[in-house]
Amino acid sequence: MDDHMALQRLLSWLSPAFPVGAFAYSAGLETAINDEQVTGPSELENWIAGSLSHGTARTDAVILAHAHRAHADTTQLQELADLCLALTPAKQRHDELTVIGNAFVTAASAWPSPVFERLPRPCPYPVAVGAIASAHDIPADATLIAFLTAYVQSQISVAIRLVPLGQTDGLGVLATLEPLIAVSARNAATCTLDDIGAIGYASDIAAMAHETLHSRIFRS
Repeated sequence: MDDHMALQRLLSWLSPAFPVGAFAYSAGLETAINDEQVTGPSELENWIAGSLSHGTARTDAVILAHAHRAHADTTQLQELADLCLALTPAKQRHDELTVIGNAFVTAASAWPSPVFERLPRPCPYPVAVGAIASAHDIPADATLIAFLTAYVQSQISVAIRLVPLGQTDGLGVLATLEPLIAVSARNAATCTLDDIGAIGYASDIAAMAHETLHSRIFRS
């Protein structure tokens, strides 16, 4: 696949308009906003940066990179799916990864490929994106950049609705995090599974506490 077609496909697959329902999930950020841990652009930037460098976004990116390499191996994809879900500490986050992942598989099947027969069920989102992108000859580095950028954009969208945060402030956070997204993508591409390790405790606790919020908009 040439670079232009790969870019076009990634823009489609990881667009907010792609029908996977990601808009319904906050990955615990709603709890952090409710608890006033995130009250403005600087706190939001720190929250997202922590996930990219030390938390769930980093773990998901590493899993994606390995799924990209293992797209032709049914057994490895199942093992990666099991590992991905085992590393997910909160039930709602578990549901988020599987619901969005399964929806991504269904939507991406508009682009036929034998890879769909090899995917595990349920298929966590990072495994689905990595394996399907690789099967369509989309490079891992571009896939990781797109995946992490979409994650950051989704988190910013949550903050715009809940903090509330202005669009200009949200775009400022996105622009500031661009270099870290690139670094995180490069690191994930070279990490082994043994390198996976997270210290995003605040994010994990927020994700676990979300289901006890008295009033909530998001599903995680």
